[in-house]
Amino acid sequence: MRRLSAREVLDIVADADSFECWDAPIPEYAVDAGYAEELAAARSRTGLDESVTTGAVTIRGRRVVVLVSEFGFLAGSIGVAAGERLVTAIHRATAEGLPLLALPTSGGTRMQEGTVAFLQMVRITAAITAHKAAHLPYLVYLRHPTTGGVFASWGSLGHLTVAEPGALVGFLGPRVYEALYGDRFPAGVQTSENLQAHGLIDAIRPPEQLGEIVDRALRIMTDSPRSCPHAVDGPDWEVDDVPAWTSVLASRRRDRPGVRELLFHAAADVLPLNGTGQGEADPGLILALVRFGDMPCVLLGQDRSGQTPLTPLGPAALREARRGMRLANDLRLPLVTVIDTAGAALSKDAEEGGLAGEIARCIADMVDLDTPTVSLLLGQGTGGGALALVPADRVLSAQHAWLSPLPPEGASAIVHRDVEHAPQMAVRQGIRSLDLCRAGIVDLIIPELPDAADEPRQFCERVGAALHRALSELIAQDADMRRIARGKRFNRVGPVPPAGAPRTGP
Repeated sequence: MRRLSAREVLDIVADADSFECWDAPIPEYAVDAGYAEELAAARSRTGLDESVTTGAVTIRGRRVVVLVSEFGFLAGSIGVAAGERLVTAIHRATAEGLPLLALPTSGGTRMQEGTVAFLQMVRITAAITAHKAAHLPYLVYLRHPTTGGVFASWGSLGHLTVAEPGALVGFLGPRVYEALYGDRFPAGVQTSENLQAHGLIDAIRPPEQLGEIVDRALRIMTDSPRSCPHAVDGPDWEVDDVPAWTSVLASRRRDRPGVRELLFHAAADVLPLNGTGQGEADPGLILALVRFGDMPCVLLGQDRSGQTPLTPLGPAALREARRGMRLANDLRLPLVTVIDTAGAALSKDAEEGGLAGEIARCIADMVDLDTPTVSLLLGQGTGGGALALVPADRVLSAQHAWLSPLPPEGASAIVHRDVEHAPQMAVRQGIRSLDLCRAGIVDLIIPELPDAADEPRQFCERVGAALHRALSELIAQDADMRRIARGKRFNRVGPVPPAGAPRTGP
């Protein structure tokens, strides 16, 4: 495939005539005469003085700092001078509070400079880490090819990672593998498409679409909400008192709207992410950057359409959820979790994959997050897979959603040694939204008129309005007080008080 030069990719992605170069002159660094000749030839061939160019551009009017590799300059390799240029630009972006967009294409470390060049990857990684610690966005677009130390450092640290279609992306270059092992590297492994399938890359897009993706990502990551919490009024909802088993059956309707329908009908912006970033992806969980109205968030949604008896919610889904929690913390974005699961996987692979530990770590991470958190019970809420995403500052529930340690049939099997008592166990265990509200677990019940499956668009719009209001209220609160209140709310969970008028309005 044809490789775009640094200039060409900037012309495609950035607004016209917006590039402001930040590059200082490169000091001479040549370990021998042969290397000096290579540098001179690369400069003559590309018109650039090094393998990387840095500076500020605007993308759809947004000021962004870019780190751009030039593969034509010694295969985009990173030496001491290139490392210094990158680190200087990253530090300046951090000091000026600007987002970073990296556009690497490289064979890795510059062999002519040896170990000192190799260690530039540590310097660059440290600078990126400091940038992210300042809660500033770092976006990566992997171009063809990106290998070696570049992929293993600043190419793999993005909050969002997009890759060029058909790009060679991998750690060990195929030529090196063949020289070392006398065999070709297996075909189809080091491709952007394969890495996306394994949850290492969020999306694959041609360069022509990158500007729109960057704009949408930064609109969610950096734009401040316009509305004042006091201006977000909600309706005074009332919820009918229906039997628990009625809600269980309603939650299991195949045509019931799930998280995908919620995003389609109620979200202003959606930018899907993909996988754990560590080699796993689970179809049962959606991770996305989202705006409900003008309220941005990281959303973790259990996807009813992605969970089947053959592919139940597994430990990879919870590791992906924890990636989302870290992302919310990194970017100071609120976190919204959507709970809709018939239960986590019960299998040898799930046990050996650390399912129980991942449930525990999800709960621990949610309890300790610095950012505002909202949990939404949207449908079935079975077992530890559901509990992992519950402990939030606000818990909202659809009328027919429920939360239980086991499905009612499982509880019946334990207590009565049959499944016929499932309706009675649903009542006894207090699993329905009204019971959860009376117990102080749920703050707000969103009505279904009479069933979300019969009015999917209207129901999803009500849910979106409720999420918008909850986020508006939470971002206005003092962060320390919010965390204290979060701890107290679950400390006081106990016996269900006598039935009374639950809070069902905003």
